[in-house]
Amino acid sequence: MEPVRTVEGRAIPFGAKNVDTDIIIPAHWLKTITREGMGKGAFEVLRKEPDNIFDQGANKGAPILIAGDNFGCGSSREHAAWALLDMGITAVIAPSFSDIFSGNAFKNGILTVVLPQEAVDRLMEVAAEQPIAIDLENQVVTTPFQDRFTFEIDPFRKHCLMEGLDEVGLTLARNEAIATYEKARAQGALAFMEAGTRQAA
Repeated sequence: MEPVRTVEGRAIPFGAKNVDTDIIIPAHWLKTITREGMGKGAFEVLRKEPDNIFDQGANKGAPILIAGDNFGCGSSREHAAWALLDMGITAVIAPSFSDIFSGNAFKNGILTVVLPQEAVDRLMEVAAEQPIAIDLENQVVTTPFQDRFTFEIDPFRKHCLMEGLDEVGLTLARNEAIATYEKARAQGALAFMEAGTRQAA
């Protein structure tokens, strides 16, 4: 997983509320066994429209998505996070998220930023023509017009995102402690067997 410390660039001013995972990635894409190429299916129904917001000019390949309340509701499919990431999105800003989607996004290295509706409305306005920036270390979203919106994030999630640690990475970070434990366990098992052999004799 790639570290996420700052996300800067154009933001797609989507803004729709109650966007479920079936809109993010339709069910027929769930048959795939690889994450690669899933970006083609992201918002597939909406992107069939000729002038859809996702493929307009500078929005194409934008690293930030601005959405409305309850983004990622519906099913628990992790494919929604995979599709967004493959599409190039590494941060989503919204007034609220589905808990399951937020968890899946975090596990895949996508930063979810919760801001009040007023802040989201302002960012939507700015994003129509200008880039925005998210600074995870200082937990702030800024614009070229000196707008500054702070956000909260769980300290553990912040650490993992900034260090690029997924569940495998977290386990490997404890590799020395795990090796020490396994060595002591093996030695204990050997001593137990030797004691049993002496008693039998």
